[in-house]
Amino acid sequence: MNPASFHDFTVRRLEGADYPMSQLRGQVVLVVNTASACGFTPQYEGLETLQQQYGPRGFTVLAFPCNQFGKQEPGSAQQIAAFCDARFRVTFPLMEKVEVNGPGAIDLYRWLKAQAPGVLGSEAIKWNFTKFLVGRDGRVVRRYAPMVKPAAIARDLEAVLA
Repeated sequence: MNPASFHDFTVRRLEGADYPMSQLRGQVVLVVNTASACGFTPQYEGLETLQQQYGPRGFTVLAFPCNQFGKQEPGSAQQIAAFCDARFRVTFPLMEKVEVNGPGAIDLYRWLKAQAPGVLGSEAIKWNFTKFLVGRDGRVVRRYAPMVKPAAIARDLEAVLA
């Protein structure tokens, strides 16, 4: 597989259904590896705020639960869904729990990391809540470190949605 665009991938929803990224063609997407027991977990609230504010303009957040960092996402699919609903009333799509680094990393994350390397050119995801902003054309616009709060992405989002 030699994907040219974000839209060339298919991932799985938390409940197991296929989710082709081609259905997001023409939208702006923020891809985030998430965890329920992380110091950055309160960012779910900010991600939901972005979803509510910009969703009507062709934007969506995609959350990819990941247990690779400090084992901070140990729950089952049902537990993750219940947590996100009860604690943050998340309306954006929750994807299947994945690996984002190493030999088990899903193809989408391998591609995202190659398109937007991190500090000093490192491709590895350093922690939960690393974010990738993908433009309407399926190209990665920017990568954000975990400590970058969702509200700080709003200016870039405005520019990409314009």
